[in-house]
Amino acid sequence: MNRSAAGAAAPDQDPAGTEASDQPAAKAASGAPTVVLLGDVMTDLVARLAGPLVPASDSPARISVEGGGAAANTASWLAGLGARSVLLGRVGDDAAGRAAANGLRAHGVETRFAIDRQRPTGTVIVLVEPGGERTMVPDAGANEALTADDLPYDVFTSGAHLHLSGYTLLRPSSREAALAALDLAHEAGMTTSVDAASVGPLETAGAERFLDWINGIDVLFANQAEARTLASAAHSAPPPIAATDQSPATIHRLNSVSAARAIAEHCGLAVVKLGAFGALACSSTGDYEYVDAVPLGADVAIDSTGAGDAFAAGFLRQWLTTPSLAEALRSGCVLAARAVRMVGARSVS
Repeated sequence: MNRSAAGAAAPDQDPAGTEASDQPAAKAASGAPTVVLLGDVMTDLVARLAGPLVPASDSPARISVEGGGAAANTASWLAGLGARSVLLGRVGDDAAGRAAANGLRAHGVETRFAIDRQRPTGTVIVLVEPGGERTMVPDAGANEALTADDLPYDVFTSGAHLHLSGYTLLRPSSREAALAALDLAHEAGMTTSVDAASVGPLETAGAERFLDWINGIDVLFANQAEARTLASAAHSAPPPIAATDQSPATIHRLNSVSAARAIAEHCGLAVVKLGAFGALACSSTGDYEYVDAVPLGADVAIDSTGAGDAFAAGFLRQWLTTPSLAEALRSGCVLAARAVRMVGARSVS
């Protein structure tokens, strides 16, 4: 890992032209937590489809360019909630990297980026269906080359929290950096959380291996599909509950509780995002808390991109400052509901 003469980490010059280690701290609310985030920084090309995708033909859409990357999205939402948000990552030496850094700083995020002179800033094509569900086609770009040498030692301090995007852990080329960050956080006495990221890469990397990598963290975030995949790899995973005369919401909740209990054997809390059915958190003791989703009312889901990233920010902001698990879950659901009402994955506040 790079160090300056004084012993602190010295990443390459950031794309805005100032040394990352010399950036002034963003103004956080008094008593707010410090959250260090490691993960992807992306440019999202969002295509809001007017109807179903038509293979081998034209599919009209409204297209916009948005800031993206799971860790960057969560960092932006956290800064909007008044937390001190410090984002570690790798971007290209290009206009997209400069725009990403400047946009995040404008939202109050401290960026500590390594600069890749060969690879471009990551880009993802996001196809959003009329109902708000999205499909992503990513090109990781510079994110793929993130290494342990890119990590600044000085941000790993007692009292802070590390949040790790699962993409960094699931991608073989950046896995060393992710594991190194978890080690540094544990050595510093920081609390830690990991988001499982996406079921496809999770299945490719191997759910059992993933559980080994994250063993001992404080919080794991997963959606229903990710939770099922992880629970199937846990030796104590129970069979899913078959259809009964109970409501779909109840069946979803009970199945997710069972999955969360299996996952929680590897972490302090397993938090499962249930979308329209709310969210729950299960501790390693088997106890769990559940909250309903925030009703959208007359609003419709416009774009679900980044809703899980927003949820993580809302949960962490509350969980790091208050002991109430229910309040942390509600805070996550409130932010997720805000996210699905807008185009793009970032806070606009």
